[in-house]
This record gives sequence, structure tokens and C-alpha cells, in this order.
Amino acid sequence: MAGFVGCDETIERLYVYLDGELTEQRRIEITRHLDMCGPCVGAYGFESELRRVIANRCKDHVPESLIARIAEALRNEHSRQSN
Repeated sequence: MAGFVGCDETIERLYVYLDGELTEQRRIEITRHLDMCGPCVGAYGFESELRRVIANRCKDHVPESLIARIAEALRNEHSRQSN
């Protein structure tokens, strides 16, 4: 049987809920809470929309040369720390 999930737990677990990282049981409990709680569903809507906007706006292409320079710098740092 599903347990009761209050506002504090719902808000605390909102990010993992949005990421789909909850157990099925916990996801059902939080979904039920969101179905009944206006303030929490408002927070859910805000966070969901914020994630969508960020995902749509953060599609800049990273040049391969920059990726290669970063990888080389990381290898050099790792080699230096190993010595």
C-alpha cells in the first residue's frame, strides 16, 4: 500500500522525480500528492518549465579543438600528480 507523502518530501524529491530516478512506489506516491496539492504542483510546473528552457537554450556547440585542449590539460595534470 502506498504511503503518505507530504509537501516537504515532495519538494525535496522534485528533482529526482523530474529525472525519473525514483522507485516506482515513490513515484506513484509523489504523483498522487501532486494531483492533490496546488502549491506543490505549482513548484513542479515551475521546475519542469525551467529545465525545458535551460535545455533549449543551452545547445551551444563545443569546438573539437576545445575538447582536445581540455582533454590534454587533464592528461597533463594527471601525469603531474602521478609523479
